[in-house]
Amino acid sequence: MASRALWKGAISFGLVHIPVSLHSATTESGIDFDWLDKRSMDPVGYKRINKKTGKDITKENIVKGIAWEDGQYVVLSPEEIAAAYPKTTQTIEIESFVPNTDIPFIYLERPYYIAPINKGKKVYALLRDTLLKTQRVGIARVVIQTKQHLAVLVPSGPGLILNLLRWGADIRSWEDLDLPAEGAKAAGLTDKELSMAKQLVDDMTGKWQPEQFSDSFKDDIMALVEQKVKEGKVETVEQPEADEDSAGRSGAKIIDLTELLQRSLRNKGGANKPDSAATKAPAKKAAAKTTRKPAAKAAPARRKAA
Repeated sequence: MASRALWKGAISFGLVHIPVSLHSATTESGIDFDWLDKRSMDPVGYKRINKKTGKDITKENIVKGIAWEDGQYVVLSPEEIAAAYPKTTQTIEIESFVPNTDIPFIYLERPYYIAPINKGKKVYALLRDTLLKTQRVGIARVVIQTKQHLAVLVPSGPGLILNLLRWGADIRSWEDLDLPAEGAKAAGLTDKELSMAKQLVDDMTGKWQPEQFSDSFKDDIMALVEQKVKEGKVETVEQPEADEDSAGRSGAKIIDLTELLQRSLRNKGGANKPDSAATKAPAKKAAAKTTRKPAAKAAPARRKAA
């Protein structure tokens, strides 16, 4: 089954646009315990309840507020909230390029695969190989489902990965933690201790093989589930069907690559050069059909009773 595009748009840097589609690079494989009514085996959902009175409250009587001080809230109307949403541009707007070692791991939040669409393979390859050669990554902004994200565009193997980043304001400081001083001497480490630690690390060093690691809790729970299925201990539960997300909009168009690069460079540093100095390379027609890799193996689905 082919990977479904979650979003379609374009990568933009300078005057260059690369039409791309966004695909989830991860899957949630943890254990999901649903709530059930033990008397009827009906699914149990969440209710809107007034925390003070304990009574149910209808959706029409709910407003949204932001806590300001103790016991004080600022109420915002749906129109005010809608006006503050970022404008959806369907563009991954690269704002700068930084060395690929500059971003600490703590900022990485969620990865997505980026794939070229609408004959954008050549420009896609140009950006990928340029980032690899210069050892840079692109810092960008992107709006996904009305929410603005900071992101980093990283080359990896044959493709590009868009990894959403946490905002700087969301990273807690470690100044209040009791950490050892930086530097071996300041931390009181001896040369012998460092040598022994290095030897231990060298002995345990191997190649990264993610298939060697698994969630033991999930494995044990699923083994227990399969055992109960074999014993016939299965309850019938009818779940309401959820609507599928709407398909993304079509990607942006591209024009001559060489001209766009030349115009971008002129806008950055050579704006006074005449346009006639730029040579235009003829656009090449895409000859190869898009090939699709087999989708990654999905996590085991929850079994439904016959």
